[in-house]
Amino acid sequence: MFARNVSATLRQTPRFISKRTKVTLPELDWDFGALEPHISGQINELHYTKHHQTYVNGFNSALDQLAELTSSIEKDPNPKTSKQILGVQQNLKFHGGGYTNHCLFWKNLAPASQGGGEPPTGSLAEQIKQQYGSLDKLQKVTNASLAGVQGSGWSFIVKDLDNGGKLDVVQTYNQDTVTGNKIPLVAIDAWEHAYYLQYQNRKAEYFNAIWNVINWKEAAKRFENA
Repeated sequence: MFARNVSATLRQTPRFISKRTKVTLPELDWDFGALEPHISGQINELHYTKHHQTYVNGFNSALDQLAELTSSIEKDPNPKTSKQILGVQQNLKFHGGGYTNHCLFWKNLAPASQGGGEPPTGSLAEQIKQQYGSLDKLQKVTNASLAGVQGSGWSFIVKDLDNGGKLDVVQTYNQDTVTGNKIPLVAIDAWEHAYYLQYQNRKAEYFNAIWNVINWKEAAKRFENA
């Protein structure tokens, strides 16, 4: 009798199941071949459809695992589940960083027909001149940062709100990203998959070439909105 009553109650009780909206690849503002000859269409296609997609998939999977493990440890706190959560957090950091960094990367690139490579104007241009003297010098500082990445990583031009809104160049490894009050204006991928098919071991050529397709309009917008 008790079991029948419980079953009836469960059938009558509304069940609210929260389904998480998963992250997806961002839409690009240009075709894969639009950045040639500076970045080949083949590189962009592989970079976007394979590498970035891997980070999207990994981030979604880690988020799902974290939700399941969090629910599990709330019901039964134990060291085993705690250890599993710590492992998932590492995947969240890696794949979440990869997803986020690449979203920034695609948005701060543009073909010449969309203003790629055109020097910044307005308050960003003034800040660059005040701190570095010229855009060329900022690019050289950033290239030195990129060249200093041992293995895989990124370099970011950021607006540092903790330092009065001044510009800085920040280097990260693997898929670590900038957080907090460092606002990324430009993100440049120094992983081999971003250049090797075209530039092979001549990564310095890639670092020089990418400035021809940097979307400084997007960087200026981020600078002003920060």
